[in-house]
Amino acid sequence: MECARGMRGYRLVSATRGLAETVTPNDPDTPQSSPAPRATHRSQPIVDSHELFRGASEILISHDGAIYRMRITRQGKLILNK
Repeated sequence: MECARGMRGYRLVSATRGLAETVTPNDPDTPQSSPAPRATHRSQPIVDSHELFRGASEILISHDGAIYRMRITRQGKLILNK
């Protein structure tokens, strides 16, 4: 979700739905955001990064005869290099 500050409050834009809504901080009528609906059936498996890394900050992945390096940055992001 993207947030931009305007003169009257914040404009929230949902990246998944393309909807926009302006809210004012500390306004009792400010709508509360609801969690995104969860899919009941996933076609792709989800692998937790902790299972892959097993406490390490870097792993090597073999794919189609090439070796890739994936690491966790200090900010907690994943970087994949060939």
